[in-house]
Amino acid sequence: MNAEKTLDPPSHATELRETLFSALAALPRPAWILFIGTFLNKFGTFVVPFLALYLTANGFTVGQAGLAIAVYGVGGLLASLLGGHLADHLGRRKTIVLSMFSGAAMMLLLSQARNFPAILLFTMLTGLTNEFYRPASSALLADVVPPARRITAFATLRMAFNAGFAFGPATAGFIAAFGFVWLFVGDAATSALYGLVALCALPTGTHGTSENAGGGRVLSTLRHDRKLHQLLLANFAIALLFCQMASTYGLFVTHRGFSTATYGVVLSLNGVLVVLFELPLTTITRRFPARRVMAVGYVLIALGYTLNAFAHSIPALVGCMLIFTFGEMITMPTNMAYLASLAPPEMRGRYMGVSGLTWSSALILGPALGMKLLAGEPAVYWISCAGLGLFAATVISAREPKPVSPDER
Repeated sequence: MNAEKTLDPPSHATELRETLFSALAALPRPAWILFIGTFLNKFGTFVVPFLALYLTANGFTVGQAGLAIAVYGVGGLLASLLGGHLADHLGRRKTIVLSMFSGAAMMLLLSQARNFPAILLFTMLTGLTNEFYRPASSALLADVVPPARRITAFATLRMAFNAGFAFGPATAGFIAAFGFVWLFVGDAATSALYGLVALCALPTGTHGTSENAGGGRVLSTLRHDRKLHQLLLANFAIALLFCQMASTYGLFVTHRGFSTATYGVVLSLNGVLVVLFELPLTTITRRFPARRVMAVGYVLIALGYTLNAFAHSIPALVGCMLIFTFGEMITMPTNMAYLASLAPPEMRGRYMGVSGLTWSSALILGPALGMKLLAGEPAVYWISCAGLGLFAATVISAREPKPVSPDER
């Protein structure tokens, strides 16, 4: 089956012409539970943004604080695989509930850790438990939403995610004034609240053990799914570029003589634009073939970021961010919906997990590579950033690979 046609088949022409409000109203109740739960969980992400401040305030070095944050990322990397496996074996709802309750417990244990080895251990376990709900959440959303509405659904999920991050850190800053321990308590409480909501309101019986594909079959399917390989390769390239915005970009802006406040405002513009405009934009992007939409988005992301090399004023930085964010908004919901269309229902959790692993790997490699290049060879850095976006666009817009026949396997 052509995955592009799966997203917007001719039989769904009426759905493609409907307004944004009618498209949202048509989303099923479980989808809205996921949106609300995602907002709650991300709004309550109080500890991670303040982890470095917490550790240095308690006598640990900046290097130790950086190591703790890196260990959290390792936990998130493992969570992609564990979450995908549990989503298909245990079921979507049970995986989300387990992640939220275990994440709350690990957060409270981390608050009581006093020596550095214990802090590293519980930080990694917190990253693991806090993040392994993601493949299950994406898989469940694909389960309950018909293909023609998935772009809208994933855009709404991203809006909830970004809105939570937009409001959460400001609230955390207020709470921290009363003591860092309350950040841990608040973070754990919001996770537990989402766990309760998921336990009581999400549907049961969504692709658990009875319909689950065995490990051998899953590995064979993943190994021979050429469309998936094409998507993962493109995503890895664009993720290497994407993670520069959260790492090297800050150094670049401040080295250009702009204040950290300017950097923060320009970066926040990205989240505000996503919350305000990504959903309305999907009423247009869902009408076009998915792979073409992603290719255009990849080019815009690369263009917006690379033009920063010539930005010497605040309006120029804002203009670059506008182009970058526009590319992100047209690409990401389509990307997630396209991945969901590729995955067999009984393997959907593991497909989402493998995709998450790709992004996590890029997040581990990208910042260090980017900082090294920018410090030593700035021209090579900017050319590489442009090249990554163009490479991703070329890969995803290349001729669609033919499926592998059983005899070829």
